[in-house]
This record gives sequence, C-alpha cells and structure tokens, in this order.
Amino acid sequence: MADLNDIPALIADMGQRARSAAVTLAQMPTEAKADALRAAAAAIREATPAVLEANARDVAAGAANGLSSAMLDRLTLDEARIAGIVAGVEAVAALPDPVGERIDERIRPNGLNLSRVRVPVGVIGIVYESRPNVTVDAAALCAMAGNAAILRGGSEAVHSNRALHAAFVRGWTAAGGTADAVQLVPTTDRAAVGAMLAADGLIDLLIPRGGKSLVARVQAEAKVPVLAHLDGINHVYVDGSADHAMATRIVRDAKMRRTGICGAMETLLIDRAYCHPAELVAALVDAGCTVRGDADIREIVPGLDVATAEDWDTEYLDAIASVALVDGLEGAMAHIAAHGSHHTDAIVAEDTAVAERFLAQVDSAIVLWNASTQFADGGEFGLGAEIGIATGRLHARGPVALEGLTTYKWIGRGTGQIRG
Repeated sequence: MADLNDIPALIADMGQRARSAAVTLAQMPTEAKADALRAAAAAIREATPAVLEANARDVAAGAANGLSSAMLDRLTLDEARIAGIVAGVEAVAALPDPVGERIDERIRPNGLNLSRVRVPVGVIGIVYESRPNVTVDAAALCAMAGNAAILRGGSEAVHSNRALHAAFVRGWTAAGGTADAVQLVPTTDRAAVGAMLAADGLIDLLIPRGGKSLVARVQAEAKVPVLAHLDGINHVYVDGSADHAMATRIVRDAKMRRTGICGAMETLLIDRAYCHPAELVAALVDAGCTVRGDADIREIVPGLDVATAEDWDTEYLDAIASVALVDGLEGAMAHIAAHGSHHTDAIVAEDTAVAERFLAQVDSAIVLWNASTQFADGGEFGLGAEIGIATGRLHARGPVALEGLTTYKWIGRGTGQIRG
C-alpha cells in the first residue's frame, strides 16, 4: 500500500490493483460471484454488533458536529437497517447476471454475424457521503456486474464504512473473491477525491452520491466519465380528478416517510379544480412538515410561510415542502419543466388520459402514477439495490443497478469475409 501522505500515489496504487482485479472479475462465473456475495452478506450479519458500535461513534460525532436531523438519519444504522443491507446483498446475488448477455444479433447480407454482448465497465469509483449502506450496495452491485470498485466514503461515516467494508471483504474473500475487487480508500483526506477525479486510465466511471456541492465538484472537475444526479427536486401533482383519500396518503408518504432521501417530495402542486387543497396541506402540517405556500394557497390556508422564488428550486432534504396551486395538467407540467431536476415526479389522478399525458410528457428519469415518489429506489424496482439515481440522458437513467454498471461490445463471427 502506498504512503497515506502521498495521496496521488495511493490512488494510483489502488487503481492499478483494481484494474488487475477487474480482469479476474470479468471472467468470474455467475455462481461463483453469487456464492461470494452470499458469504459477504453472512459476514456482515455476523458483524452486526461491531458495525453498530462503529456507527454509534459516527452518530455521536455527527451530533456533536451539528449534523442536521436528516443527515443523522442517513447516517444512523440499527439492526433493522443492517438486516436490510444484508437482504440487499442477497437479492443482488440472486439476480440474473448481465455479463455475457446477448443484447441483439444480426446477420449481414455477406453472412457476417454481428452481436452486441454486455461486458463490465471495468473499474468504478464511488464517492459518497453520510450513508454507510452505500459501501455495501456499491460493493455488491459492482462485483456482481464484474467491476472492481474503489470506494471513498465521507468522514462523517468513517468508522461505519470501515466496519462494513471489512466484513464484506472477509466474507467475499473467504468464498474465493479477490480482495482488490472492492477497495475502500483508507484516508478521509479530501485530496483523495481530487486524485480519483484525475485518475483517467485507472478509473473508468465515477459515481458521486452526496450533497449538491460534492456532486457539482465531481461533474465539474472529473477527467473520467461521471454518472450522477445533482438534485432530487421531486414533485407530486394532485389532479382535479384525484381520489382524496389516496392523494392524502401519497402526499404524506412522499414527503414525510423519510425526508432526507433523494426520492422525497419537495414540491406539492395542486390543481385549482381539486376540491380539498386545505386538507392536503393540513395532512403535511399535522405530520410535522413546515409548509411554504404561494399566494393562492395562502389565501385558502392562512398562516403558511411564504414560498419565495428560491423555494421552487430547493432540495430541502428536511421536513419542509413548498406548495403551489396550478392550472391543471398544463400548469403542473410547466412548473416541473421550469423547476424540476429530472429525478422523480408523480401524478395522483383518476383520469386515465390526464395521467398518461403526464407519464409521456414529463421528462424525468422516473415518473409515477398514483404512487409515492419514495419508490424511487433500486430495491423497490426489483433491482436488489442501487448505486444511485441517474438523471442524465446517456448510458443509464433512473435507479442504476447491474445493467447500468455494464457496457457492451460488438462481436463479429465471419467465414472469411473481406471488404475488398
């Protein structure tokens, strides 16, 4: 291992070892990968007391350093959450292996057989903050897709990340996996992020998961391809045709189930034709949410905080929501187009034609009809876990799991064809 004081040399060494591991991983049989992941899951389960002890140190330090309640919620592990992490690894192990899948095939008039086949990306770097579950989710997904991973977690979760990584590698290697397949950067020095951003030729793809400043830095400075989303400014639009009981349940859940995740609703849009706008606002307030409203909703519900122009472009990640009345579907879609982040947007409606227009025309990675935005999660999509939500237009979009961590190559089989 390179000197921890020489960050560029450290990342170069990790990258070189990851590239060697990636060659082995790319050839690892499906069942061997699955067995190693199941062993890693068992090792994490056995290490639950040690992981909880490490996490308690991180949570105590975070509270002392003034982390917000939402950030502390992201950071905190308990037995149920660790069980969920373990279940996620086991779910990934049970998924179909995308590596080697033949996407399509064609035979040219000259008899040349051409096919596109899924292959691993290679070495994937993940830079993340706060959420220690990312350590395991990223490790499992990268490994199953045949990629080596270099993980750089945030300083606020340093003890949790190390405990989870150690348990994962212990189980993975005991079942025949190579240790260099999943490496955790052993320093919290911020220079390590810069070195990863500059690691062209060693890291094939960078995935940032964290706050706006981290993601913006990665997108601005990276010399390697980046797969990311910047904000989760998610909307729920309640149409005039919506069932009131359903709308109330969905709005409350979309905002308040977990306020600090990227799938949380930040803005509620209510059709002027909807008959119960005050009740929707009350459902949020009664659940402990601070509501900031435009002038129209404040006329209906006096006493609300004023929503400023900045609110419509804010990802609160807290028990705060902005609310506006809009002129039907057109007004809702115009607001989303102007202020959304192409992450997750939902409509609550009984009118099928209205809902189908929303699904077709709202340009977001995930669009939902009569369902909470909190379903924006790889596990809920049946993907086992996710390495992040991608909101761009290239390579992958929405929850990125196994398929999103592969690329493809063309394979040609001939019988002596030449172009002459």
